[in-house]
Amino acid sequence: MAGLAESGSNPDVDLLYDINGLAKDAPPWFDRIMGYVGEYGLLLAMVLLVVWCWWGVRRRGGEDAASSVAALVWAPLAAGVAVLVNVPIRGFVERPRPFKDHQGLEVLVSGKNDFSFVSDHATITMALAVALFVANRKFGIVGIGIALLEGFCRVYMGVHYPTDVVGGLALGTAVALLLSPVAMALLTPVMRAIERSPRAGWLIAAKGARADALRRDGVMPGARSEASGAAAASEERDLAA
Repeated sequence: MAGLAESGSNPDVDLLYDINGLAKDAPPWFDRIMGYVGEYGLLLAMVLLVVWCWWGVRRRGGEDAASSVAALVWAPLAAGVAVLVNVPIRGFVERPRPFKDHQGLEVLVSGKNDFSFVSDHATITMALAVALFVANRKFGIVGIGIALLEGFCRVYMGVHYPTDVVGGLALGTAVALLLSPVAMALLTPVMRAIERSPRAGWLIAAKGARADALRRDGVMPGARSEASGAAAASEERDLAA
């Protein structure tokens, strides 16, 4: 893979110079913003997007609330698994960062001395976005847009080749989709158990949404306790007789 970076006629290198060249032409204040956005901002935006989606799910409630929250819980787990999968990939490929093999790049962040393929940032954001898409398509489409923007930023910043980004996007997508059935099978029963919990049920559905769900199912709040009281009274009468 290191050979991909050796020739300036390589389309991967040409595209790197084209995109990173935009950083050279941009004012310094804009490059500082792009460096912060590409390093921290878009990751934070993805986390906030997942939290926003969870907040909407719990307010809405409904029969699918537990499965939707399970999919949202899978999102950060998928990102973590994807990063772990990337560890041996990086060690096997051992591709240096582009600024180590090519002169004249505008590098917007320092301290990037690890290997380049594949991009962790692209992997994490795409894994979050695809898992979010499983839970909610509207939020997922926004998340995929953020992941693509993250990939562009990493090349703009001069710390990754375009193929590093493409590999990260593919890895994040593969982990989030391929392991999603197993994750949902394991997480959904856990979320349903939490939903039934008097103390932790608010994590799955808001109090009002849970009450509405009970009404739709034909069970009024408090009906269980009344039924239990009636059963206890009947038992006492039988004992007295």
